Amino acid sequence: MRNWLIIITFILSLASAFGQTPIGATTQQGDRLNLVSSNSGRINAKTGHMVFYIPVYEHKGNTLSADSGYIYEDEIKRQFFEAFGNVVITQPSGTVIYADYLHYDAAAQHALLTKNVKMVDKGSTLTTNHLTYNMRSKVGTYTGGGRIISQGDTITSKNAYYFENTSDAYFRHKVVVRSPNVKVYTDTMRYNSLSKMTYFFGPTNIKPTSNEEGKNENLYTERGTYNTGTGIADFNKNNLYTEGSKFLKGDSLHYERSKGVGEAFRNVVFVDTLDKFFAYGGRGLYTQSEESILMTEKPYIITVVKENQDSTADSSAAPIAPKAKEKKKKEGQDEVKTQEEITDKEKKKAEGIDPKPKTAPRDSTLHEAKMDSVYMTADTLYSRMILVKDYKPLELNLSRDGGKLEADEDVDYGDDEGTETTDSTNVNIKDSIQQQLQIVEEVAQQEVVSPAKPVIKKDSIKTPVPLKPKNAIIEPNRIGDRQNIGSTLKADSILRQKAVVPTANHADTLINRALRTAQAPDSISKAPDSLNTAQLDTARTRIVRAYYNVRLFKSDLQAVADSVYYGMVDSMFRFMGRPMIWSQGSQISADTIYMQIINQQMDNALLKDNAFMVNAVSDSIKFNQLKGRKITAFFANNNIDKLFVDGNAENLVFTEDEKTKLIKEMFHDRGGRIKVKMEGKKIIDYTTIRKVDQKVYPFVLITQENEILPGFIWRPQDRPTSKEDLLNRKRETPKVVETKEGEGNAQGTPLESKSNKERAEDTTEKEEEEKDQKSSKTTDKDISANTEINKEEDRTQK
Repeated sequence: MRNWLIIITFILSLASAFGQTPIGATTQQGDRLNLVSSNSGRINAKTGHMVFYIPVYEHKGNTLSADSGYIYEDEIKRQFFEAFGNVVITQPSGTVIYADYLHYDAAAQHALLTKNVKMVDKGSTLTTNHLTYNMRSKVGTYTGGGRIISQGDTITSKNAYYFENTSDAYFRHKVVVRSPNVKVYTDTMRYNSLSKMTYFFGPTNIKPTSNEEGKNENLYTERGTYNTGTGIADFNKNNLYTEGSKFLKGDSLHYERSKGVGEAFRNVVFVDTLDKFFAYGGRGLYTQSEESILMTEKPYIITVVKENQDSTADSSAAPIAPKAKEKKKKEGQDEVKTQEEITDKEKKKAEGIDPKPKTAPRDSTLHEAKMDSVYMTADTLYSRMILVKDYKPLELNLSRDGGKLEADEDVDYGDDEGTETTDSTNVNIKDSIQQQLQIVEEVAQQEVVSPAKPVIKKDSIKTPVPLKPKNAIIEPNRIGDRQNIGSTLKADSILRQKAVVPTANHADTLINRALRTAQAPDSISKAPDSLNTAQLDTARTRIVRAYYNVRLFKSDLQAVADSVYYGMVDSMFRFMGRPMIWSQGSQISADTIYMQIINQQMDNALLKDNAFMVNAVSDSIKFNQLKGRKITAFFANNNIDKLFVDGNAENLVFTEDEKTKLIKEMFHDRGGRIKVKMEGKKIIDYTTIRKVDQKVYPFVLITQENEILPGFIWRPQDRPTSKEDLLNRKRETPKVVETKEGEGNAQGTPLESKSNKERAEDTTEKEEEEKDQKSSKTTDKDISANTEINKEEDRTQK
């Protein structure tokens, strides 16, 4: 009888444990935990709770099991389940949660799990030591550190929120993402395990997993997305891409890792600190394989140069020595020497002089030098790195003694034999020549620098290797492979401590530092010709191409061309397509202009084909002119040392009265070559060689036909006037009038709509209107002066 009483008591306790609702309770049957099975149970004498061993409970389709556990109720009959050891929660969706401890609120369906927690769903695995999970909303939260592994991506952070329904996770504080290709460091991030898309809401760095030495590649943003599967990034706040010495910044940034292409939009800045190169624009496309940058939408390059410190030198020239005058006026006789004889004489003359000009030592006070900025823009700017051995430098074969004088065909200048002229020995032409040469000297202020290679540190963060378990796995269905959770969480904690999460405005800090480095004067670099064969096979250099509507602006120098090419190996600039350069009142033009810099100083310049130099005479529409098939200039210490005009060389110079400042005569010089020797900024020798023809015209004999040389062009309207004008205005395309067959100018090209003289007058018409009063006074002076000159001529004839 006693045994039956014990059995009945045990059955009643089991009924209570199975979740039977007491009489008078308001809780519905479906909200109760139901005991499905257990190995055994006993009553805790202290608490009065019935403790079951290996129990399995069911609640709203979810299964909860553990090594041991019990159920208790509060004052309003809400059920709570405490479970210990190898806790397993299985949901209808297939999600399984493992832990060492569980506190479960049945009414709220809220679970608190601690110690070696592991949650596995269809696409992700979450591990932590502290997880709160709501089985109704399927939202989990961990604090104190944890990680999520999804399709090859491992994400660790201090805190996180996981939404099982959408497969989204939000991470906070020291977030580190490790994928097969990249590592991500941030403080706030969202991740979708299905699409493998990451969303950033604060300063973020994305680095490749295997960063090659010296590349130090990195993507930075403060808001954007990155797909760890496709490697595509789209950023839209404070964005910066870096690769070694190269930096690309823009308001928006698109990057494709598989293609190695980065594209920036709006307020784009590209900097290469290694080559001291930087550019701006509205759109920039960077290609990793070519190390190239393509800039469009008002792109421009800024180069900081040191101005010429010899600005106080007297630019006026002393009168030409009588011997020089006498030699110039003799023509057609023995005094007109052949080029070979002149070359021999120059060689003998140079025997007592060091033929190699001494290179000026580097200025130790470079930081005190006055600096200026050079702006260059075009429709498109393109720059890339190439192998030094693939670069083909130009062979211009320029010689500082002028080289061989090329034979020219005889030109019929069409002069009237009866035209009255005066002796050329009465004309001082050096002042005017010096004005024409000023523009070439201005270019000599630019310096080419060879940057030093920056020291790049490797990423010190290494992925921890989990320790292998020593013991064999027991009952994997209940333990859930959780032996390594403790060690991996500890390793993640160390990883987060070492992780460097960027701060706000990190992009601005880096790009400004890069710009300062690119603009800073550089130490002496290793010349390409000093590299050995092995180095030449791998050495790389930068080339720059600017095409369509190229414009250049400096405070004292402006230029335009259709295209420009520059190579850093030989520091050679090539201006092509109607190039023109202005400096103060001077303009030079040619079919092609070459300029070369050696040892960070201007060395030579070549104006090839239809070379023309024009200098406007003050307060008039007269122009000093110098032309030839080519003009070659050589420099010493950034100043012109020698100038050679070859191929039907002509020089037209107007001289003024020193007192009245009125034009009194015009000097016209023609020959096979015109040679000018300068010292500092003073002309010390002026020589005309072969087929010399020199005339001086008094003012009364100057006409529209003889005051302009063939091929003359004067286009101040194409000249950039400021940085803003440089970016917002392109030069006009000259209009050409169709001509009948056989008609043309002296050079065989179609005639333009107006004569050279008329074009010169048109280009100055606007300036004359702006200075109406001054122009009127000047005109009155010219008329009065012309009247006096005519009277004087009449008296002389009588």
